[in-house]
Amino acid sequence: MEKNGWREILRMKDRIPDKVLKEIFPKRFNRSLATKQIYTRLRQMILSGKLKKGQKLLQEKIAQDFRVSRVTVGIAFSQMKKEGLIISRRGRGSYVV
Repeated sequence: MEKNGWREILRMKDRIPDKVLKEIFPKRFNRSLATKQIYTRLRQMILSGKLKKGQKLLQEKIAQDFRVSRVTVGIAFSQMKKEGLIISRRGRGSYVV
């Protein structure tokens, strides 16, 4: 088999079939739902004291932990800023209030 044929097989091997995806996720993933879930969980962690006052929140780390994009976490952060749960300093990051 030529090299291009193997590459196609390797690509197909890593791809999840559409039929399986439709069984697992019958509807498209809703970003606003993910944002709300992240916001709710972070808010609970702040209010319960698991995240301490002054603790730095790393957007990239939280995105990795929750397996979402940084944009989704950023939207949740902006909601928490409006409520006064966190503050953001340009070039320094976000911190629990």
